[in-house]
Amino acid sequence: MYLSIYYKKWFSTYTYFNFMSIKKVTQHPSQNEALIFERSQTGRVGYKLPKLDVEETNLDEIIPSELRRTDDLEGVPEVSEVDVIRHFTRISTWNYSIDLGMYPLGSCTMKYNSRLNEKAARIAGLANLHPLAPEAESQGALELIYRLQEDLSEITGLPGVSLQPAAGAQGEMTGVLLIRAFLDQRDGEESKNRRVMLIPDSAHGTNPASAALAGFTVKTIRSTAEGLTDMEHLQQLCDEGGVAGLMLTNPNTVGIFETNIKEICEIIHAAGGLVYMDGANMNALVGVARPGDMGVDVIHLNLHKTFSTPHGGGGPGCGPCCCSADLQPFLPVPRIVKEDEKYKLDYDLPESIGRVKAFFGNFGMMIRALAYIYTHGAEGLREATEAAVLNARYLAHYLAEDFDKPFDSDPMHEVIFSHKKQSPTGVHTLDIAKRLIDYGFHPMTIYFPLIVEGAMLIEPTESVGRQDLDAFIEAMKDIAIEAIENPQLVIDAPHSTRIGRLDEATAARKPVLRWRKDMETLSKTA
Repeated sequence: MYLSIYYKKWFSTYTYFNFMSIKKVTQHPSQNEALIFERSQTGRVGYKLPKLDVEETNLDEIIPSELRRTDDLEGVPEVSEVDVIRHFTRISTWNYSIDLGMYPLGSCTMKYNSRLNEKAARIAGLANLHPLAPEAESQGALELIYRLQEDLSEITGLPGVSLQPAAGAQGEMTGVLLIRAFLDQRDGEESKNRRVMLIPDSAHGTNPASAALAGFTVKTIRSTAEGLTDMEHLQQLCDEGGVAGLMLTNPNTVGIFETNIKEICEIIHAAGGLVYMDGANMNALVGVARPGDMGVDVIHLNLHKTFSTPHGGGGPGCGPCCCSADLQPFLPVPRIVKEDEKYKLDYDLPESIGRVKAFFGNFGMMIRALAYIYTHGAEGLREATEAAVLNARYLAHYLAEDFDKPFDSDPMHEVIFSHKKQSPTGVHTLDIAKRLIDYGFHPMTIYFPLIVEGAMLIEPTESVGRQDLDAFIEAMKDIAIEAIENPQLVIDAPHSTRIGRLDEATAARKPVLRWRKDMETLSKTA
């Protein structure tokens, strides 16, 4: 193992510095792809337009001058079709994707997206259906949405479902708005005195943001040394009064199941509040436990996490909101209902919070999710959950000696480590994550949740087989040894990428979005 480590170190360093020298000598297309602007050659085109066969029009008569652009499009690349195809194909090979390897991102559930789901979403009658098509011509689509609602209701144990929210955060905000609407109706004028939302200190960052958007103030609940909700502190905050509800993730963001969940719900209900559950970690519960049976009043789901619809890239997403019968009248409109074997959009919900998304969410995500559910069936969904939990515990077992594991409890679908064992040599979480890239793995979630210093949150999902798990474990163990024997190698990582360690803060805050002829090219600055 030690020999392999030093070989990897030598090869990575050798490759890195030789790539840098290659750039000065040649433009090797697979390693040092020039910008599309740099590939431009005057007069080169990838298209041919027919000769103008109509009389030229005076633009001043059609488009007012104040609406026309003032530059002459200087800098638009002039390239042939083959230049364009090869350029973007080469760049695409630099990307890391779920088809290439595992994404161990904790709390993100980056699972494999089954190709069958994609085929179903491209069925012409579904893919080409116009959002404004009349109900009589949309019965198949409406039935599909209705069936998905019924399945999600069964999975969560909650009767009310809206598929309208377009993402997890929007589903979360919808759930909190349902709580507010219910309290306003139940308590009337007194509801204005019930505006406190309790949120654990390990919560997702969108939880307090959603609460604030809905008009609530936030009080933070401490976590115990075991990573669970502090029951005494919870009771203390409830005794202070004004509690509208609790926003809780279960399993929580350190990957541990809240064993006191029923008692937690009872305390909140006794205080007059409602319980919202963040469904980001439902990948650990589907087919095994239902939030509704625990006493939860409302939950959002992430179809892109738990039900295998595409994840990332800014969407499209789908974040269904499921709720108890008491909250059902307040769900967004329209709702899909079934009447005499026909399906319709029901707008007759006078207590509804209104629309949260134009049309009816992102329909393609619903097709994929239903295909995933039907493909697995009840037994398959449970098996996927059990495999996800098993994979996380497998990693927890084999990495516990090399990395600090802050909580002794067996994790659910994700496990958290810290850099505590590596930091004395100057190696920190970011360095470990960057070094993983050299081993061919996408980094895990880092520095979240904030209650663990130097957190590394790892979620393998059920999509990863034992061979890939073992390869990931070996890579992490090698990095742990490198952190002791040659910490600078880890600190300077990554070595195998075309661009090294970036100033990510500056890149995010001051991005260069426009190329100019006089600007330095990437090849000169790498």
